[in-house]
Amino acid sequence: MTLIELKFVLAVAQERNFRRAAEKCFVTQPALSLGIKKLEEELGVSLFERNRNEVTPTTIGEQIIAQANIVLEQAGKIKEMAKQGNDPLNGTFKLGIIHSVGPYLLPEMIPPLVKMAPHMPLEVEENITATLEQQLRNGVIDAAVVALPFDVPGVETIPLYDEDFNVVVPVNHPWAHRKTVSPDELSNEKVLLLNTGHCFSNQVTQACPELNRKGEVLQGNSLETIRNMVASNLGITVLPAMATAARYQNPLLQVIPFTKPAPSRRIALAWRKSFVRTAAIEVLEKVMSDIGKQQTTLTIG
Repeated sequence: MTLIELKFVLAVAQERNFRRAAEKCFVTQPALSLGIKKLEEELGVSLFERNRNEVTPTTIGEQIIAQANIVLEQAGKIKEMAKQGNDPLNGTFKLGIIHSVGPYLLPEMIPPLVKMAPHMPLEVEENITATLEQQLRNGVIDAAVVALPFDVPGVETIPLYDEDFNVVVPVNHPWAHRKTVSPDELSNEKVLLLNTGHCFSNQVTQACPELNRKGEVLQGNSLETIRNMVASNLGITVLPAMATAARYQNPLLQVIPFTKPAPSRRIALAWRKSFVRTAAIEVLEKVMSDIGKQQTTLTIG
């Protein structure tokens, strides 16, 4: 058993395709297939179910893949230690972030982060929670900004900030001059939310359960797309507080708070317990926590 063979296994698990996995590992497909076959023969088990359309891990394969990821991460720590010396803030940091946070948090956090850790550039992966969870577990990213709950074995989380939800309506909507809106009132409106699979949509429908029963819900690909659809009078929406800060003010829109207690979510930073660059985690936590707590108070009334 070699580290190269374990890398082959992880690449196939991530890509679900031998050709793409081989390209990712910079080897030929026959070489990759041979390496995996050799490992399967040594272990006496099949790691993958192969079919014409997709390659999927077997039950025992899932367990071995998880352990292989730990082994490779531990081996990688040796190179990381040698590369960084005594400075864990030296080297690229791979950060995952959910779609409903990335466009609003990243522009604010990059300037202070560059000052605090000038030799730690961010490589950002914006995606849905389920994909970020898989990437975090497989070592594709170092940490992820997600909404709680995020209960993943082997993963630590630390809360960054709490964020209320706000209703956003066109300026000519009957609610435009109201002070607050109750969650159950949304069921009588045409509500635009992110596509299924985005955790923010799930959080909104959980906070406004009547939407699931009798509301009319349309879907968009991004919060900014939805914001523009509302401005064109297609319906109303619910946005997180950071997305309704004053700098995003649009004269065609009106932001209305929910009645207290307002629906909200808790944003957190998640990382593998085995991750060695704890100082990098601490810097990211401080920067994002300070930004989040400041920006979520700067909403339009």
